[in-house]
Amino acid sequence: MSDFQLTTIPLLSRSTLDRAEEVRTDPQALKEGWPSAKLLRINRRGQVKFESGALLLDAAVELSAEPHPDAVFLGLAEGTHLWAVRDHELTGSLFDLRVLADTVDDVTAGLLSTALALLNWHDKAAYNAFDGTATTAAKGGWMRTSEGGHEEFPRIDPAVICLIHDGGDQVLLARQPSWPETLFSLLAGFVEAGESLEQCVQREMREEVGLDVSDIRYLGSQPWPFPRSLMLGFCAVADPRLPLSFSDGEIAEAHWFTRAQVREALAAGDWSTKPLPGQDGAPRLLLPGSISIARTMVESWAGVG
Repeated sequence: MSDFQLTTIPLLSRSTLDRAEEVRTDPQALKEGWPSAKLLRINRRGQVKFESGALLLDAAVELSAEPHPDAVFLGLAEGTHLWAVRDHELTGSLFDLRVLADTVDDVTAGLLSTALALLNWHDKAAYNAFDGTATTAAKGGWMRTSEGGHEEFPRIDPAVICLIHDGGDQVLLARQPSWPETLFSLLAGFVEAGESLEQCVQREMREEVGLDVSDIRYLGSQPWPFPRSLMLGFCAVADPRLPLSFSDGEIAEAHWFTRAQVREALAAGDWSTKPLPGQDGAPRLLLPGSISIARTMVESWAGVG
């Protein structure tokens, strides 16, 4: 019962976008593709225009006659160049990736994930950390160079997320202080300098709930462009008889739940569609939404047996 794998691909890991790395490094190819290119506009809140079940893209030439220095090259779709740009004045029917993830196709999922992560990086990379000088975008937005010639590339922040189980029929789920009282998920934390992923799992689980875990095993990963993370999924075993402690203040409470309780909660659907605590029909246990790898991990564990 303790040996399980992810049964489905996490929503944001299913991208089939052609990233066309060879094009982004070719200024002439980018220039030649711009007249027919499509442009995705994203506001500061990460929202895009989405109407009638489709992502709305503009003609790139409406922004500028040639590749715009603030736009980022995302890849190709049926030979057409795809770009994205930050647009603070965006209006219309607006939605963000958290809402759209399970309603769009695989190419669109990859398009949005990549665009958000890249633009979020550019927002924070106007000055070079090495020499303090201003930077400019290059290679279709996949690099920034400083006045002194120093190069920087898109930063990704790795974070582990771990499903702790007892090797049998129980799983540990936790709640952050800001969450609704019945919403529980898996434990997660950012990888620190100088530690391996497995060491991070051990440290984070001990810091957040006071448990020592064993049998750490990698399950899968998912981009998480909020703002530019990569979630690395693991499972591990712990003893449910041991006391829990919440020393770092990030966890309000945690409890062991049975597989039957988790299955019941999964059958109730996505937490975002359910009444909150205190409202009529509120479930006893809410689980993370379908966009998160946490949902995939919990579903995969619950499906064993």
